[in-house]
Amino acid sequence: MTIKRASAIVPLMLVIRLQRTGRKNVPTFRLVVTEKQNGPKSGRFIDVVGSYDPRKDGAKNELKKDKIKMWIEKGAQPSDTVRNLLITEGVLEGKKVNVLPKKTPVKKEVGAEEKAPAADSAPVKEEVPKEEPAAEAEVTE
Repeated sequence: MTIKRASAIVPLMLVIRLQRTGRKNVPTFRLVVTEKQNGPKSGRFIDVVGSYDPRKDGAKNELKKDKIKMWIEKGAQPSDTVRNLLITEGVLEGKKVNVLPKKTPVKKEVGAEEKAPAADSAPVKEEVPKEEPAAEAEVTE
């Protein structure tokens, strides 16, 4: 899909994302196909390809699998959350993606090879005999 703008052909970057619908404290979502530059709250979308209710465990998920596959074939990229949802529902195959932000950087673990020499070369604490204070000489008169 392309759009002509100012005598140049610009390809659309399509994305399948969640659009929140529903009242306060009652979240429900639509799965929509939209341009990547459109915000999720803009209301401008190309196609509705399903709905998702996170409060129900799979009972209220109404995904139009054939439409989703058609849009993916045309080049639409699912967002990470939608990708995980599609894998759970069996529309796509693959591994899920961690969508939560990392709060702390991952520390590199020291390999077992590096740990072993450090344990062998650790300073050994030697026992030093305690010196007893010199006994006072007895004074005889």
